[in-house]
Amino acid sequence: MDTRIEIDHRIRHPEKQHRADNPISRKPAWIRVKAPTHPVYLETRALMREKKLVTVCEEAACPNIGECWSQRHATMMICGEICTRACAFCNVATGLPAALDPTEPARVAEAVATLGLRHVVITSVDRDDVADGGAAHFAAVIAAIRAAAPGTTIEILTPDFLRKPGAIETVTAARPDVFNHNLETVPRLYPSIRPGARYYQSLRLLDRVKQIDPAMFTKSGLMVGLGETRAEIGQVMDDLRIADVDFLTIGQYLQPSVKHAAVERYVPPEEFGDYAAMARAKGFLQVSATPLTRSSYHADADFSELRAARARQLVAMA
Repeated sequence: MDTRIEIDHRIRHPEKQHRADNPISRKPAWIRVKAPTHPVYLETRALMREKKLVTVCEEAACPNIGECWSQRHATMMICGEICTRACAFCNVATGLPAALDPTEPARVAEAVATLGLRHVVITSVDRDDVADGGAAHFAAVIAAIRAAAPGTTIEILTPDFLRKPGAIETVTAARPDVFNHNLETVPRLYPSIRPGARYYQSLRLLDRVKQIDPAMFTKSGLMVGLGETRAEIGQVMDDLRIADVDFLTIGQYLQPSVKHAAVERYVPPEEFGDYAAMARAKGFLQVSATPLTRSSYHADADFSELRAARARQLVAMA
């Protein structure tokens, strides 16, 4: 059974209504997930409501929400719930956001402490309307979590901070444990899939983080099933390795509505295994590549493996 949230896309995505409908194809067996029923899932949802927090798990209609929330793993989305961009793959609502809420960092930190998380992922909408793109808000959230839950490691998944001088430096100075920014797709598909972004800006962001702090873990993610080729995926991997990115995630694109980009094909599990082998051969410390992989899926366990891989690398280099 699908866990997709029922919403009115005419309200959520008014900018997409002029587009022709793309019928949603039936998902193969390896993509289908069960509806969430675990009591801890309900507890996690109740906490998000109590703290008035937004999660990308719900906003992006993530298929893994049942599994993750049943383990108290919720990925919080800061800077509001309205994005200033209109990517063809994304389910987050588009429009003019409200002002940043100065109470949000404390509420996020309280939720992290209540959930008792060892590792938390914090993401955000794009805030092109804000002078620093929300960078200072990210830094405030990181600081609040450090104070409320000092034992929790923090992974951030940021926008590209396009034309926001100093934003990358502000967030890096807050010292998250993992700095994640997703390339999402291959450069050829950017004009149709990610029209508000620029491929080389995203690469530059990841490279700049490593220039500032070579020891900071960096991470990026790709969707497949949008019409990309194997050679193009390999080239993106090479570009990410030139930027010294440590961790790569690859997952199947799922179409949120008939107004979103169509799924060109469902990539079978064995091809994800091939991509994982290719990425490891290119030197990534950690790779997660499965049909249901998302940036924050199993992030806790993956971070432990990432640190262990770095330790082994340092021993080998000694």
